[in-house]
Amino acid sequence: MKNIVIAAGYATRLGELTRNFPKPLLKIGENTILGRMLDDIDRIPDIDEHVIVTNHKFAPIFDEWIMTPFGSPCVGGKLTGVSGRWEKPVTVIDDGTETNETRLGAVRDLLFALDVLDERAKSSLNREDLGGSSDLLVVAADNLLFFSFQEFVDFAREKGTSCIMCHEQPSIEKLQRTGVIVVDDQMRVLNMEEKPQVPKSHWAVPPFYIYKKHDLKLVRHSVENGCGKDAPGNLAHYMVEHTVMHAWPMSAGRFDIGSLDTYYEAIEKYGKS
Repeated sequence: MKNIVIAAGYATRLGELTRNFPKPLLKIGENTILGRMLDDIDRIPDIDEHVIVTNHKFAPIFDEWIMTPFGSPCVGGKLTGVSGRWEKPVTVIDDGTETNETRLGAVRDLLFALDVLDERAKSSLNREDLGGSSDLLVVAADNLLFFSFQEFVDFAREKGTSCIMCHEQPSIEKLQRTGVIVVDDQMRVLNMEEKPQVPKSHWAVPPFYIYKKHDLKLVRHSVENGCGKDAPGNLAHYMVEHTVMHAWPMSAGRFDIGSLDTYYEAIEKYGKS
């Protein structure tokens, strides 16, 4: 299983703090937002590689962050270095964009990463390394989580299907700003809506997904078949309509860092943990 980190956004809501610096690498205490996430995911035996998809503006910063003497920076959709901090290799992919106005969007960034990984596999003559031969854990890079992704991976293995996360959200106002799902008593997803004005449940969907390899053909052709491109939830919504998916109820909370206020709140609350 490959861990695909979607980190190609420009975090415009954080103003000057992220004008020339990627939000996932902002410090929370002695670690970074993304570093905390990778520390957990790296311990999952199923994971064999971390793949960070970023933009051309921030790729050198990610590259420096993970660089060892064995790596070398590069640009234009190529692959960069491997970190010595984690047991699993860390690959950075540059999507070539340089502004918020020209960004690919989260779904196209995922597809771009799969294409680059496939090209790497073909050039190495190692067909087992093809992106399409692995299950995918796909995560947004701007959350602090108070549970382990191991639980999510275990749930997906038990169900044998692609999966999304969910959590109960009592606020109708907040449900109107996120993805909302309807599930049966086995947590199979029956329906998903993005930002519904009249939510059909209180199950909200955070940006963490597992796509099984048997569903990757659907993933690859999603955009050409009408899937939205900007938010990662667009793909989950598309997949719910085309394959069987289950939802794992988060066992603990998360802290979404989406603004200057929430970033400074995270430092105050969690900077010493």
